Amino acid sequence: MDPTTPAFDKTQTDTVTALVKRLLERDALLTPYAPVLERRLSRVLNLEKTLAGPQGRLADIAAEYDYFGLHREQDGWVFREWAPNATAIFLIGETNGWQPSKDFALARIQDNGIWELRLPGNTLSHGQLFRLLVQWEGGQGDRIPSYARRVVQDPHTLIFNAQVWEAPAYEWRHEPPDLSSQPALIYEAHVGMAQQEGQVGTFAAFTEKVLPRIIDSGYNTLQLMAIQEHPYYGSFGYHVSNFFAVSSRFGTPEDLKQLVDTAHGAGLRVIMDIVHSHAVSNEVEGLSRFDGTLHQYFHDGPRGLHTAWDSRCFDYGKEPVLRFLLSNCRFWLEEYRFDGFRFDGITSMLYLDHGLEKAFTGYDDYFNHNVDEEALTYLTLANRVIHQVRPDAITIAEDISGMPGLATPIGAGGIGFDFRLAMGVPDYWVRLVKEYADEAWPMGHLWHELNNRRYDEKSISYAESHDQALVGDQTLMFRMAGAAMYHHMCVDDPDTTVDRAMALHKMMRFITLTTAGHGYQSFMGNEFGHPEWIDFPRPGNAWSYHYARRQWHLADDPGLKYHFLQAFDREMVALVRRFSVLDAPWPYLLYEHNDDKILAFSRAGLVFVFNFHPTRSYTDYAIHAPAGKYIMILNSDDAAFGGHHRLAPDQEHLTLPMPNTKTAHRLFLYLPTRTALVLKADKA
Repeated sequence: MDPTTPAFDKTQTDTVTALVKRLLERDALLTPYAPVLERRLSRVLNLEKTLAGPQGRLADIAAEYDYFGLHREQDGWVFREWAPNATAIFLIGETNGWQPSKDFALARIQDNGIWELRLPGNTLSHGQLFRLLVQWEGGQGDRIPSYARRVVQDPHTLIFNAQVWEAPAYEWRHEPPDLSSQPALIYEAHVGMAQQEGQVGTFAAFTEKVLPRIIDSGYNTLQLMAIQEHPYYGSFGYHVSNFFAVSSRFGTPEDLKQLVDTAHGAGLRVIMDIVHSHAVSNEVEGLSRFDGTLHQYFHDGPRGLHTAWDSRCFDYGKEPVLRFLLSNCRFWLEEYRFDGFRFDGITSMLYLDHGLEKAFTGYDDYFNHNVDEEALTYLTLANRVIHQVRPDAITIAEDISGMPGLATPIGAGGIGFDFRLAMGVPDYWVRLVKEYADEAWPMGHLWHELNNRRYDEKSISYAESHDQALVGDQTLMFRMAGAAMYHHMCVDDPDTTVDRAMALHKMMRFITLTTAGHGYQSFMGNEFGHPEWIDFPRPGNAWSYHYARRQWHLADDPGLKYHFLQAFDREMVALVRRFSVLDAPWPYLLYEHNDDKILAFSRAGLVFVFNFHPTRSYTDYAIHAPAGKYIMILNSDDAAFGGHHRLAPDQEHLTLPMPNTKTAHRLFLYLPTRTALVLKADKA
């Protein structure tokens, strides 16, 4: 049966009908699109049945990494590869002088293009380099195996090769922590540029020097970028060449396992950026033209080329491609014990035009011929596999379009992601800083953007992304402080530009965190206002590593103001954990005044008040609040956070009834300019 054709058996039809009904109950605006939803769900169920069989489990077929590639068996080695257009394949390497021969020729064992080579046990040894010579009608080329688990680059020739890796099995010491009931407080990091020195960082150095900082920060989830092997370091890890190989720049597979294991022992879950939205265009290092065709893994013709990213686009309608990608999901969960994934570039996958320069303004944008339903099906199946292998794993969708159902459970008719990123929030903060004078910030619009999410789906908010830290853009702190960061960050050096930047930096991050749906994310170094930008080695900077690092010493120096920002970040994270703020219902707006630049809201039994005005402090400012006595438990103006210490700690405030009413009450507060404060009801 064509997996794209809806099934007609009554059981499956009833299942599809029930799933669509559940989805419509969550979002009635989807009702006009019920036929499209039924078609999409039928496609998913049909393809799952085709892949797994009527009684099978999809995760069971997602273990092809144990079949393809190089494996040690009891009587020797076995190597398998899928290359349907190839006419001959040879393993070449250090063991045979890099010359093709009949002793190292793969044999085609199946008509669907599977090739196999068996070698005696002493033929290959740990550390040897190898690759494939693939021949096809009219040509040939060297290729790195598609399932290679170890790929290394020669530091002199810069050539990549696969490497035989037979190190002793890593002995895991810690089980992954059970954080399934906790919101995701994510600390995003890039291992290679996490070091202080101008060089490529390693897994070992990260485990020793950076991981303790993350543990101390209070975040409960570590998100690692650039784990899959990529030939160009400056791609930030998003131009993947070898999907099953750990980037060897950072160390060995065992080094990564120790990092994950150590994080687990400290109570952190570890997720990785996984890139299934596209692949590098390189042909020797990557999958492009692997068997002599452009359409083995990717779409043929223009659809297979992502011109904006200079990369290749997977053909999600091909069963072998699906098996490859699904197997990749299971591999990272089982081999390295990752606790989930952030799927990169979802918008690019979902739309045939990749969603570039497109404004998504209504539901019609999600239900037309521009939607790639094959990619939509793959993402649903990937979530199915991940949660079958690890029910407690989390999956996060990076989607700017707002596709409905993306973070809805599969059992409720959705695509199955656990979270979606609230990607509009960081863009809005940049827009405010760039386009509006401080006194013109629109409080109502700000409140709308902070809470503009699909309330039937879980979301993760963030104030700024790693993209803003790259050359060509700026972090919030650097954008606001500019050159003053080079001259006025000493604690005994008052400066109005730095003072403004620090006050707003704390407030912007805090209000983003406390209004977040179900999680919050920060990029390493941003918590203390890291200066400058990230610039990977490239010809334009003479291949310098000077900016491809993090200057942790700035936050460690008590004589510099950076440590104030770090201290506040630690306290705000501790507060939301202590009071389970992100587990509580949505924030309830208590008060908004655009001219005064005041926002006040309640959540988790706490009252949050923000005065964004650049020049006005207010005395006895009235804020609506439930009746009772309140104690101030946190304020961003505290001297410990680099503030002006205009509020006495542990202040108590009593509400007063509003005139002519018996139920409404108000708090009267002193609200210093550019200050956020938190009040807790005293129930004693």
